[in-house]
Amino acid sequence: MGIKDSLSRKIFLVSNSVFLLLVALLCIAPFINLLAVSFSDKVAVAAGEVTFFPVGFTTISYQFITNTSKFFMSLFVSIQRTAIGVPLNLLLIILTAYPLSKSKEDFSARSMFSWFFVVTILFNAGLIPTYMVVKSTGIMNSIWALVLPGALPVFSMLVVMNYMRSLPKELLEAAYMDGASHVQTLIRVVLPVSIPTLATVTLFSFVDHWNSWFDGMIYMNKIENYPLQTYLQTVVVNPEEFIRNNTDLSGNLSKYLSMVSARTTGAAQMFLAMIPILCIYPFLQKYFTNGLVMGSVKE
Repeated sequence: MGIKDSLSRKIFLVSNSVFLLLVALLCIAPFINLLAVSFSDKVAVAAGEVTFFPVGFTTISYQFITNTSKFFMSLFVSIQRTAIGVPLNLLLIILTAYPLSKSKEDFSARSMFSWFFVVTILFNAGLIPTYMVVKSTGIMNSIWALVLPGALPVFSMLVVMNYMRSLPKELLEAAYMDGASHVQTLIRVVLPVSIPTLATVTLFSFVDHWNSWFDGMIYMNKIENYPLQTYLQTVVVNPEEFIRNNTDLSGNLSKYLSMVSARTTGAAQMFLAMIPILCIYPFLQKYFTNGLVMGSVKE
């Protein structure tokens, strides 16, 4: 009897499939519960009756959110941050990884720069020096305070560098023999074959920019300049004050206070904040494992 037809292998495949299915359900369950809470009546939520299906289905929490300008202002800040930050990260990653992927014969200072970037991973200047640098450069309370301090994600750069270093030398030498410069070789040869790894670090960068909240709280002095996750953090920490102090709802404040709660509005806002990640991940997921493995092992 072959290995494929053995009883033990069939048992393993079934057990493994069941186990992975359970793990997947455990990962998805919190999101389903969050969605159910956002569409449920506040009394049912307070009573703990909501699990995976809405109880007393209502869209009042989403109506409440769409009537507040601060949510959309913070959403615009996050979109602006992502639109600027992700391409900037990718540009600096490529421009740094390509020369560092060369041998010592081609780039004599490669080891010095490589160790320089490794040290930045191991040691951090700290919050106060970083804050002082941002303040002294005059970018406080601007979108650049959210983008420039993390413009070069070193871990992602090392992943791309290791992948470029593993490319066959014959591939690059053929381009040089045809008269291609380093820039032409990078654009026409290296980047096209690096798409899986670049897609992986792009996903890293997008998630990092979209989910970051602490820097917005540190570098922004006005709530109007908060990115979405920083704004949501203030809502989750003190939701009742958020509801009562929302000037956009002064005309219908009593109506909303009687129909929404901190949990339902918080769940609705958090679910809306996850939608961009849920939309972009399926398109990059096929590159994720392949790109990460190729960029983490040097042949």
